[in-house]
Amino acid sequence: MFIYVGFDDTDTRDSDRGTGKLARWFEQQLPDDCRMKGVVRQQLLVDAAIPYTSHNSSACVIVDAPDSTFLDVLVKKAVEHVERYFLPGSDPGICAACEDDDSLPALVDFGLACTRRIVTQKEAVRVASNVHLSGHGGTNDGVIGAAAAVGLTASGRCGRFIEFGRLRNFPDRISVSALEEKNIQVVSIDRDARVPRPDDFVLTKGWIRPRLLGHQAILMVRSNGEESWENIAQKKHRQQNL
Repeated sequence: MFIYVGFDDTDTRDSDRGTGKLARWFEQQLPDDCRMKGVVRQQLLVDAAIPYTSHNSSACVIVDAPDSTFLDVLVKKAVEHVERYFLPGSDPGICAACEDDDSLPALVDFGLACTRRIVTQKEAVRVASNVHLSGHGGTNDGVIGAAAAVGLTASGRCGRFIEFGRLRNFPDRISVSALEEKNIQVVSIDRDARVPRPDDFVLTKGWIRPRLLGHQAILMVRSNGEESWENIAQKKHRQQNL
């Protein structure tokens, strides 16, 4: 069973770590019977009326757990994790829900709303009334992004993985088959493109961040020759927090 644990607003503008990094560190706190499938970054609305650190993004950890009874211990560990690593001046929030929770459709709608308009804490609390949602300092505005992170990730079609199968350790040139062994599907975006073959190579540009599509990690590439493809995404400066 997948359990979604969302984090938001745990950092400050001048910090050397962001919410994405804190979310990735959560793997170290997982119970022995659980494993981390991945961490998904979710981009929310950027608007001058919304206070945010750098990009108004939040993060969701997808935890593969034996069953729903692990939710409580994951929440406890998430709270301890945030209280240990959040930075003074931030407004951290946590949300957690199981994949079969009846509240997820409403959380999905809420997450989509957070990408399109300004929402309030009151809305977040209402939509997450049957799942765990908690603030841990400052204004507690992080509950908005945390709830949105869970909803968008649960939709299976939003966000990009910032951790998945140790993707940060992949070489600059890697075969399609090696990526697929890590459960990362390679998909060409070229018009009338052929399907990448297992023995083809992908030029990663040193930065692989698959998209979450169809509940899978999808790396979108374009042709770079007969047996070569290149990752269409690349790292932007000031993304170090993720």
